[in-house]
Amino acid sequence: MAIFSRNELYWGKEAQTKLAQHHVTVFGLGGVGGFCAEMLARAGVGELTIVDFDNVSQSNINRQIVALKSTVGQEKTKLFEQRLKDINPDIKINVINDFYTEKLNKKLFDLKPDFIADAIDTMHSKVALLEFAYKDNCPVISSFGAGNRINPEDLYICDISKIEDKNAAFVSNILYQLKKREIEKGITVVASREKPFSMEKLKVEEKITTQSGKEIEFSKIIPSSTPFVASCAGIFMASYIVRELISK
Repeated sequence: MAIFSRNELYWGKEAQTKLAQHHVTVFGLGGVGGFCAEMLARAGVGELTIVDFDNVSQSNINRQIVALKSTVGQEKTKLFEQRLKDINPDIKINVINDFYTEKLNKKLFDLKPDFIADAIDTMHSKVALLEFAYKDNCPVISSFGAGNRINPEDLYICDISKIEDKNAAFVSNILYQLKKREIEKGITVVASREKPFSMEKLKVEEKITTQSGKEIEFSKIIPSSTPFVASCAGIFMASYIVRELISK
């Protein structure tokens, strides 16, 4: 296809054909996951499953690719389905407009993705997804801290065992929960060397009803977010996934 001709000048037609046969699931369509999903589509990945429960809010506009004044209040999954098909009309999009819980694991298993991109920012859900991917031997890359930062040049990709700053609260909590599940290596992450910063801590109470009717309540600290780091973290994730798929 002509839309991928520039890709082919770099990695060749054989690799481009290979990408069209692969399937990636992206969890979370915010600042990180949204850019990841779009870059995967522009790279030519043939099938994407996109998972998110949320609608666009005004506070998303500073960093999320589908967040505009005209899209406030609309479902992120529907917006991305339209956008990704506008990029590549031949792409297959599976939409899961739901909050991730372990109940989605069977559906995820049945869809058989070749790779998982984790851009979830809720602790319990993130840990549960990473545990599932690890135990199911599904390759995964996870975003480990794009909020509260401004310097994209401090991002890097590594195994969880190689994270340089394990003391950042979000990172240390995830690592602790994974260690309790006997997972200390074997998961790839995009992490940051930058010390997280926020002018103040905003705590909110979230109440979410899943598609199955289950009500979930939890407290959440709202991180500061700039237009720069989340988008680059998503691009890092997509680049890593594409390189891994091509190398196979």
